[in-house]
Amino acid sequence: MPTTEFEFTLPKGLVDDQGNVHAQGVMRLATAKDEVALQKNQHVQAGQAYGVLVRLSQVITQLGTLSAITPDLLENLFVLDLAYLREFYNQVNQQNEFTVATQCPRCSHSFKAGMALSGEL
Repeated sequence: MPTTEFEFTLPKGLVDDQGNVHAQGVMRLATAKDEVALQKNQHVQAGQAYGVLVRLSQVITQLGTLSAITPDLLENLFVLDLAYLREFYNQVNQQNEFTVATQCPRCSHSFKAGMALSGEL
């Protein structure tokens, strides 16, 4: 059975209102349902930048002792932690590297180029 949940540790950790740091977490694989919910979200429709927080709140199943992971909560992430989670999301959801055979237009050298897949954060 394939792995569908992945543990992570944030570089800094999310600090809650009581000053507790939450750094250990679990992220599950994203589903088509997550993508549909993202497109229907009013905050995302108003401004695409909020989409990363909505997307992450859907797939992070655990973060320290926090009971619910919401986009509002994730607004308090340090930028370093947000960047880490974005990269972690991409890694776990695109486990197979996507490459395309191509050729340099100048020297005609053939090589494989990595491609960004649709839906990346």
